[in-house]
Amino acid sequence: SALSGIDHALWDLAGKAAGLPVYKLLGGPLRDRIKVYKGIGGGGTIEENVQRAKDAVAQGFLALKTGPNGGRPARIIETPGFVDNVVERFAAVREAVGKEIDIAIDFHGAVSPQTAGLLIKALEPYQPLFIEEPVQCQYVDVLADLAHKTHIPIATGERIFTKWGFREILEKRAASILQPDISHCGGIFEARLIAGMAEAYYAGIAPHCPLGPVSLAAGLHVDASIPNFLAQEHTTFGAGYLKEPFTFKDGYLELPDKPGLGIELDEEAMADKIGHDWRNPESYHPDDGAAIDW
Repeated sequence: SALSGIDHALWDLAGKAAGLPVYKLLGGPLRDRIKVYKGIGGGGTIEENVQRAKDAVAQGFLALKTGPNGGRPARIIETPGFVDNVVERFAAVREAVGKEIDIAIDFHGAVSPQTAGLLIKALEPYQPLFIEEPVQCQYVDVLADLAHKTHIPIATGERIFTKWGFREILEKRAASILQPDISHCGGIFEARLIAGMAEAYYAGIAPHCPLGPVSLAAGLHVDASIPNFLAQEHTTFGAGYLKEPFTFKDGYLELPDKPGLGIELDEEAMADKIGHDWRNPESYHPDDGAAIDW
C-alpha cells in the first residue's frame, strides 16, 4: 500500500512536469469515458434493496453491485431456504431494473465452497455481470473449480498484491475478471502489468476501489489506457474532497484532462476529516456468536 501511494505521487509529478494527464504518459486513452458501477449493498428487506437499485438507475448508473443476503450470514452448510432467499433478492433487483442494467454480486469470500456452488448455479438464470469472491482468493484451486463449472464470470483480486499474486489465478483460469486495487496492488504501473497479463488470458479488469477520490483518480488513468477494462468501483466522486469533483453522466465518468492525476484536493473542505479514526466493525454470527467475515 505504501509503495502504491508513492507510485501514485510519482506519476502525478511526472504528469505535471510534462503538462499531460497520466493516461497520456501511459500511451494515450483507449476510451473517452469510464464506466462506473454503484454498490447498493444487500441488507434490509427485499423492498429496500430494490428501491436502492431503482434509485441508482434513476441517478444514471448502468451497473450495480449487490450482496448475497439470505436473511443472515451464511453457514458452512446451508439450507435450501437460504439459497432461495439469496436468489429471490437478486431476482427482485433484476426484475426491477431490467435486463439492460449490469448487476454484479459480491460474496466477499464469506461462504463455503459448497454454498458458493449452490448459489452460483441458482443465480445463473439471472446472468450476473460477475460473481465476486465466491470463496477466499487464497484457495485458488477451489476458486478454479467453481469457475470451471459456470459461465458466469468469477471475479477476484482485492486481496491480491502485485503481478505475482495474480499469476496463479490466470494460469488456473480461476477468474475471468481481475480486481486489483490500485492503492494496494503496487500502484498504477503494477496495475498496468496485471492488466497486460490478464489480456493474454481473455480476462477483464474491474478495479477494486471502496476508497477515496485519489485512489479513484489513479484507477481512471489505468482504466483509460488498457483494452480489457470492464467497470470501475467507487464510493465518492470527490464532493467534499476535491475542488473539482469528477463529472458523472449516464453511467460514466469523464476522463480528467488536467496534468498528472488531474485532481486538486480541497484542503479546507477536508479539514474536518483529518484525524478520523475509523475502524472496520467486528462481525459475529447471530446463531452462536462466532466471529465471521462480513
